[in-house]
Amino acid sequence: MSESIEDRIARVAFNSDGLVAAIIQQWDTHEVLMLGWMDAEALRRTLTEGRVTFWSRSRQEYWRKGDTSGHAQYVRGARLDCDGDAILVQVEQIGAACHTGDRTCFDADDLDPIAGEPE
Repeated sequence: MSESIEDRIARVAFNSDGLVAAIIQQWDTHEVLMLGWMDAEALRRTLTEGRVTFWSRSRQEYWRKGDTSGHAQYVRGARLDCDGDAILVQVEQIGAACHTGDRTCFDADDLDPIAGEPE
C-alpha cells in the first residue's frame, strides 16, 4: 500500500508559523535556484499538481512560480531533510527562477569566507 499525500505531509516539521523552507533545485544539474516557504496546503498542491506552489509571507496568499512571468517550475521530485524541517524540491525550471530575472537567486551577492585554511 502506498503512502497517502496526507501521510507524507504529516511527516513535515512545520515551524511555529506553520511553514517549512523549500529549497528549489534544478533536477538534472543540481543547481540551487531559490528558497521559498510552504504551508501544508502549498505542499499538498506542489505534490499533487506537478507545479511548485508557495505561501507568500508578505502577501499572505498562495502563489505559483510562473503564473504571471511564464517562468514555471515543474516538479520532478521532493525530499525531506533528516530533521523533517526543510524540503528539497527538484524541478524542471523554465526561464528564470529569481524575481530579478536571474536564473538563480544565489548569484548576486557573494559572501566569500574570510577565514584562512584549516590547520
